[in-house]
Amino acid sequence: MASSPAHDRKLLRVLDGEAFDIPPIWIMRQAGRYLPEYRELRAKAASFMDFCYTPSMAAEATLQPIRRYGFDGAILFSDILVIPDALGQKVSFHEGEGPRLDPLTSIEDAKKRLSGDLDLERLQPVFETIERVRGGLPAETTFLGFCGAPWTVAGYMIAGKSTPELAPSRLLAYRDPAFLQFVIDQLVAASIKYLVKQFRSGVDAVQIFESFAGALTAEGIGRWSIEPIRRIIEGVRREVPGARIIVFGRGSGSGHIRYAAETGANAVGLDWSVDGDWAAKNVQTIKPVQGNLDPLAVVAGGEALDQGVDKVLKSFGGRPHIFNLGHGIVPETPPAHVERLVNRIRRV
Repeated sequence: MASSPAHDRKLLRVLDGEAFDIPPIWIMRQAGRYLPEYRELRAKAASFMDFCYTPSMAAEATLQPIRRYGFDGAILFSDILVIPDALGQKVSFHEGEGPRLDPLTSIEDAKKRLSGDLDLERLQPVFETIERVRGGLPAETTFLGFCGAPWTVAGYMIAGKSTPELAPSRLLAYRDPAFLQFVIDQLVAASIKYLVKQFRSGVDAVQIFESFAGALTAEGIGRWSIEPIRRIIEGVRREVPGARIIVFGRGSGSGHIRYAAETGANAVGLDWSVDGDWAAKNVQTIKPVQGNLDPLAVVAGGEALDQGVDKVLKSFGGRPHIFNLGHGIVPETPPAHVERLVNRIRRV
């Protein structure tokens, strides 16, 4: 379908500072295991990485929730770990265990094993997916790309797997900050290159996921999260002037103020632990916000879901707001509950 100007895309207008009585909606992980059509598609892929690197399948996964719910935003189906994969650190996924990487053990090891430059050829299937999705989206739907923030991605690269509160990286920040800084710097450069290519392939805006912001101290959040994200945003906009970027610093508490004030992002995603009234006074007065319904309220459905939706709308109404969950939708969510959520927001 033909692309439309930004002024026809409600979500982009919010990122530019416009408020709506009925906010635009998208949901983190909206292309996922809660949808039966997704599970059917996923069963055809040999592995999760094969799924991500097969443009026909990744594009279909991206479009499925748009067809079903008519969300205002489509989020590219991929994974934050394609960047270390394209830097030379092989990534695999194991059912029930999550991602596995060969851990980086020292700065010397990282310099030896990482290519030092992002292999865009390795990521070509992702860019082809973007081109396919762009051609299949309704004209009014905003297309979102994404990447993981350096602190979050570095955590997987150093530990070789998901770890509670990124303890190996946190320990490294005390014992060998030069090693951690080297990995972070590699990821800043790679993320700039990756996001610029996403924009040039057809996305309208991007989100940077800092899934482990809550693992950092008040001092550490500045050095290891906010500053690298600021550098990414600055670098992307050197190549793509005016690029619209959302930052989601999960678990950062009052640090959401710093993400709004210091990164240069157009909007700040809020996790479900953040009090909406507090965020409206302290974050939304700086930048548009996104969020922040508890994903389990959608699982519960019924009155709990209705009350949760209404509270979010009441807290953020009157200022620029994108309705979303406070983290990704979970696999056990009944699809009918998502339909109820959308209808409640849109007053259908």
